[in-house]
Amino acid sequence: MRVLAVLAALSFGATSALAAEEPSGCDKFKWPIERERAALTAPDRTTLASGSEQASLPSSAITLGLVAPSEAKLPTPPERAPKDGSFAGFTSVKSATAGLYTISLSAGAWIDVVQDGHVLKPVAFSGATDCGGIRKSVKYELSAQPFVLQLSGAKENSVGIAILPAQ
Repeated sequence: MRVLAVLAALSFGATSALAAEEPSGCDKFKWPIERERAALTAPDRTTLASGSEQASLPSSAITLGLVAPSEAKLPTPPERAPKDGSFAGFTSVKSATAGLYTISLSAGAWIDVVQDGHVLKPVAFSGATDCGGIRKSVKYELSAQPFVLQLSGAKENSVGIAILPAQ
């Protein structure tokens, strides 16, 4: 009986460890990310401060400066509480064309998209470690209304963001 308990504990531990592992490598994303990765690694990205407003969707990737969560003044509390020592920030987009978009990040962070007073649920998520220039890509269905893109839980004080129509 004791042997079975030990085997069960070992099995549970191995399962937990495997569940915590993330895919590694650019080929592990669930959809092609070449366009997003190219945008995120382009040298001509505009740098924006947290809280900045954009008249429309940016035509290329941006770099958003982030600050301590207590200083970020996020318009909506993030759905996932940020960890101590992490960074947060937001940008608002005044005009968008309705459609399915990928929001891709150069580094890990929690994404909240707030439109018409509601936090949008992602349509799909993909991410992988060890892929230079891109860490995650999330698909959202946006309506033709202003929205706020909030990031929290980032380990770095800036992150590259590409908001592109999904292919």
